[in-house]
Amino acid sequence: MNLPEGFEYLPGFLPPARAERLFSRLLAEVDWHQRQILLFGRRRPQPRLTAWCSDPGVSYRYSGLELQPEPWLRPLQALRRQLSSTAGARFNSVLLNLYRDGRDSMGWHADDERELGEEPVIASVSLGAVRRLRLRSRGGGPSRSVDLASGSLLLMRGRSQAEWQHAVPRTARTVGPRINLTFREIVSTG
Repeated sequence: MNLPEGFEYLPGFLPPARAERLFSRLLAEVDWHQRQILLFGRRRPQPRLTAWCSDPGVSYRYSGLELQPEPWLRPLQALRRQLSSTAGARFNSVLLNLYRDGRDSMGWHADDERELGEEPVIASVSLGAVRRLRLRSRGGGPSRSVDLASGSLLLMRGRSQAEWQHAVPRTARTVGPRINLTFREIVSTG
């Protein structure tokens, strides 16, 4: 797999049994929401369900939304410690995305909001069904892709967010639910 500089894919980061337990627990226990986002000047429902957990006082803004902190769930705290050690980075929040089936998606974007800092480290853990992540350079050229398996970790760091965009496109294939956990550090909420 030929990923651009700043991207590192670690399949099998979580053992299959742990990934399955975490998926089942989050699916059942998280208070999932389908929020309205601002897209091309119009409010539309997000094409997936989301939740936000963070340290107290840490909020996050994107696409016209401001997410207020929900307390950390115990299994996410343990995963945060493991990810901090693996990535050599601090994480004070996690955005949870539930893709219910192949119709749920994430459009082209970069995690480049000001409150993430100049060169954020994003740790993205996948649970459940395999989905394809597409990458495209902001400078043009061919796109790349990686199929994100359950229990895998995709680290994005350095100039990855400044130079690349990523997306999880819709698929006509029959695909089960997937949970994506994107751990990050909010460095400024002002």
